[in-house]
Amino acid sequence: MLRSTYPVLCSEHVEASSRFYRDHFGFEATFESDWYVSLRHPGSGTELALLDPAHESVPPGYGTPARGVLVNLELDDVDAVAARLEAAGVPVVQPLRSEPFGQRHVIVRDPGGVLVDVITEIEPAPEFLAAFGRDA
Repeated sequence: MLRSTYPVLCSEHVEASSRFYRDHFGFEATFESDWYVSLRHPGSGTELALLDPAHESVPPGYGTPARGVLVNLELDDVDAVAARLEAAGVPVVQPLRSEPFGQRHVIVRDPGGVLVDVITEIEPAPEFLAAFGRDA
């Protein structure tokens, strides 16, 4: 029986990445060492972990930092969060904008290089309505 699933992101900057998710998004550590940090958001139960790619638990040849990964964080008010992130000096790689497929979002980069897509759902344009399931 599956009990949980969560991403483990390889980061050469585990401590800085952990601080990023705590300070800017309210995650809390459930386990913390210098090579691995497990995080959980107290409001949603969302989890993610950070792992030093040089750690011995990583199989040989796979010790590379996370690249090509986009972590989506859906929030109630992306405009307020985007302003707060920018004021804090978080690197913005795609400015705040609304998309016809039903998202208002900003994409930032965490200290380990992972892209974080901060999203608030908005009404999609009519041409995208059919793409959503009945219960969406």
